[in-house]
Amino acid sequence: MATEKKPEYSPGLAGVIAGETAICWVDPNAGLMYRGYDIHEMAQKASFEEVAYLLLNGELPNGKQLAEFTQQIAAERAVPQPVMEMLRLLPKSTHPMDMLRTGVSMLSPFDKDLNDNSHNANIRKSIRLIGRVSTLITDGWRISQGEQPFPEKPELTQAANFFYKLDGKVPEDWKTRMLDTIFNLYADHEFNASTFDARVTASTLADIYAAVTSAVATLKGPLHGGANEESATMLEEIGSPDRAEAWLMKKLQTKEKIMGFGHRVYKKGDSRVPAMREIGRDLGKRSGKEQWIPICEKLEEVMDREKHLCANVDLYAAPVFSMLGFPPKLNTPLFAASRVAGWCSHVTEQHDHNRLIRPRSLYVGPQLRPYPSASK
Repeated sequence: MATEKKPEYSPGLAGVIAGETAICWVDPNAGLMYRGYDIHEMAQKASFEEVAYLLLNGELPNGKQLAEFTQQIAAERAVPQPVMEMLRLLPKSTHPMDMLRTGVSMLSPFDKDLNDNSHNANIRKSIRLIGRVSTLITDGWRISQGEQPFPEKPELTQAANFFYKLDGKVPEDWKTRMLDTIFNLYADHEFNASTFDARVTASTLADIYAAVTSAVATLKGPLHGGANEESATMLEEIGSPDRAEAWLMKKLQTKEKIMGFGHRVYKKGDSRVPAMREIGRDLGKRSGKEQWIPICEKLEEVMDREKHLCANVDLYAAPVFSMLGFPPKLNTPLFAASRVAGWCSHVTEQHDHNRLIRPRSLYVGPQLRPYPSASK
C-alpha cells in the first residue's frame, strides 16, 4: 500500500479555512459584519427583510426595492396544501425542528425551479424559502397543539407575521421591532455548522432545498442552535439570581456541560450578547420578569472567574424568547426562521463559484493486513 506523509489535523476543523465568502465575517474580537456592514449598527434599525435582501443581493435595497422584496416574501408564505396535510400526519409529539426539516424537504417537488441552480433561480427559491420556513414553524406548531392555522396576512412583515400566525393577534410595534432585531442578529454567522453543512450539500450541485434541509438537521443539535432550548431549561432550574452561583459551582464540580457559554471563534465574547441583553432588560421591565437577566449576568460573572469563558448569544436568547411568549420548543425554530436567509445566501454563493467540498481524514485504524483466506 502506498504511504503518504501524515497530514496536519485540526479536530473539529478548528481554525481551518474551508472557503471564501463575501457574505459575512465573524471577528474573533467581538465583531460581526454582513456584506461590509457592522450588523450592530443595523440590528435595531433595519427590518429583517432589509437584512435578508442585503445578504442575498450584496447591497442594501432602496425604498422601492425593499417594498417589492417585502411583498414578494409575503406573497410566498403560503405552503402547498399537500405539505400542510403531511404536517397533520406527524405524531403530535414531533419536535418542531423535526417537523421543519421534513417540511422543507417536502416543499422541494412543488418548486418549478427546483433543479435550476442558476443565480436568478436560487434567488427566487430563497424568497420562497424565507417565507415558507416561517409558515412551517408557526402552522406546524398550531397543528401539533391540535389547533387550526390562521389565514395569511400579507400586509404584515415577517416578524409581525410570526407573532400573528402563532396566536392570531397582530403584535404591538415594540414586539415586532424586538423580533426584527433578533432575526437580524441571527441571520448569518459565517461558516457555522449548519451553514457549512448547507454549503457541503450544495457543493455536490444538490438543490437549495436539499442544502437547507441539511442545515435544519444540523441546527437542531444542542451544540449549535439547540443550545438556546437547553439554556431555557437551565434557567428554569436555577429560578432566581441568588441561586445562580451555587448552581453553577455544583455543575462545574461534576464537570457537566453548561449551555450558553463559549464559542469556537469569538475570543472576547459573542458580539451579539450586548444587544440581546438589552432586549432582555427591556422585556423584563415590561413583563415583570426581571429575574432572568440578573441570573444570566451572575452566570457570566462566575464563568468568567472560574473558566474564563464568555457567554454566547444563546444564554440571553432563552429568556428573551420566553418573555416574548414563545414556547421553549420554538427557540431553535425561531433561529431557523432567521438563519434561512443566511443559508440561502451561502448556497447561492456556493453554486455561483462551486468546487466540491471533499476533505481528507486521518486514518487511525489497523495497518495493512492479509485477508485470512489468502494466508491459507
